[in-house]
Amino acid sequence: MSQRTEQAPALEAAALLEETRHIVDPELRAAVDSLPTAMRRMVRYHFGWEDADGLPASGASGKAVRPAMVLATAGALRGAPARAVRAAAAVELVHNFTLLHDDIIDRDRTRRHRPTAWTVFGESDALLAGDALQALALRVLLEDAHPAAAPAAARLAACVVEVCEGQQVDGALERRDCEEVALDECLAMAGAKTGALLGCACAIGALYAGADRDEVAAMDAFGREAGLAFQLIDDIIGIWGDPRHTGKPVGADLAARKKSLPVVAALTSGTAEGAELAELYAGPLTEADQERAAVAIDRAGGRDWAAQHAADRMAGAIDRLSHAVPDQEAAGGLLSLVEFVTRRTY
Repeated sequence: MSQRTEQAPALEAAALLEETRHIVDPELRAAVDSLPTAMRRMVRYHFGWEDADGLPASGASGKAVRPAMVLATAGALRGAPARAVRAAAAVELVHNFTLLHDDIIDRDRTRRHRPTAWTVFGESDALLAGDALQALALRVLLEDAHPAAAPAAARLAACVVEVCEGQQVDGALERRDCEEVALDECLAMAGAKTGALLGCACAIGALYAGADRDEVAAMDAFGREAGLAFQLIDDIIGIWGDPRHTGKPVGADLAARKKSLPVVAALTSGTAEGAELAELYAGPLTEADQERAAVAIDRAGGRDWAAQHAADRMAGAIDRLSHAVPDQEAAGGLLSLVEFVTRRTY
């Protein structure tokens, strides 16, 4: 493949994501329209298709990274992406099930630049809407005539269990004292919460391409490595991100005293700044405290550690991909997507 310019991955990824939305959106809308009226209204709001009054809206419905990974993997492994559209929609439905639940668990009040579903429709109803999306995803897969549909559904169900386990561990870590949290277990938790679904998306794309067991495993590993890199960058954005880009208030993770990866790296750094951060995390953080905490994390090396570890995971993802798809040109779309999500501005 010809030498890629600095802008080429971003441009290629943007085109892939736009094409994915164009292809997958009708399948998503058809699936959501099968839901009971009240749940359909909440889900359509969550996706940005309607406003709180049920009127059509043109809000952002997400980047479509995970369905794009399904389709790009299918294509990279000599499959037909057009036959994997239902699978891509199923993965996106599961992703949004996790978002609806995460917003409730984390008490996040803003997503994609507008109020989260639970703040508009109530906690219980938003929770049930998330449950419905998970069931809907499996139904979409199991009603697909493709021979890979059943194993893909089994894999997606196993992924949901892993994601739930990661979320449970995340909550348990939040309740522990700062000195009782280790970096390795936080990495394992992030791998389950974020890496598992990206790995599953790639594995399902491989299944739909008719890939063999080793290729499916390699693509799952690729997605997991890319997912952890994504989470590391997301954690950096959660502390230092620009609300104009993130759609969330600045410092939201610090206000919630989340033990994100840069935070834990700082807490376990053995530095004076790490000790200062632990003191700040012992009680509620004012806006001034949040600013002090961000400075302490940076000076303790948490930000640099997260950025370097994201780069290392990205390198690992590319290595995994090269084993599954030796043809760099065939792998170009997947490379563009992971470079896009791990080089986001904040």
